[in-house]
Amino acid sequence: MARQPDRYGSFSALREHKIEGVDYRIRLEDRSSRVAIIAPHGGFIEPATSEIALEIASEHFSFYCFEGLGADRLHHELHVTSEHFDEPMARSLVTKSLVVVAIHGRMDRSDPETTWVGGLDTLLRDLIAQALSQNDFRAVARVKGEALAGTSVGNMCNRGKRNVGVQLEIPRGIRDALISDAEKLKRYAGSVRHAIDQYDQSLPAG
Repeated sequence: MARQPDRYGSFSALREHKIEGVDYRIRLEDRSSRVAIIAPHGGFIEPATSEIALEIASEHFSFYCFEGLGADRLHHELHVTSEHFDEPMARSLVTKSLVVVAIHGRMDRSDPETTWVGGLDTLLRDLIAQALSQNDFRAVARVKGEALAGTSVGNMCNRGKRNVGVQLEIPRGIRDALISDAEKLKRYAGSVRHAIDQYDQSLPAG
């Protein structure tokens, strides 16, 4: 079944109709890291993406989560597509970060086991896909023209200092498995974090 179109075309529009602390909440930890891990559709919008983002960030990276509250809320009510997500705190964190990795959830459809890794930062994209695969998680790189490839210049993940980033589209089955198995979640997040660390060390200082 196809998802319904987003109810709001931007966070600015959403804020006019929804109440922070009742309909949604924002979690932010700015650790003055060069890396930001974000989950713009966290909470009950794309379940488990907040938890996965926080586990990847660990104690090292800055993180941001926009979380829908209320388990019975329909996905499209609080989902603002990444190209139009203009929440000020998210925008501020992302634009000053050198490396941005966004965590999303996708429907299982015919591929319930594979994390789709996209974004304009093709080197980091490939490193993350490789790291996940080496740790027994199925992952493939998504390229321009494919669904959920994250290659729009306006995509949240591509709005950092270098105008390139990465997005992970994790199927619901995998998200559920990670949340129900702490060791598996730690292994998945550790794979992504290791790839980011390896990549970040190769970048110029500053």
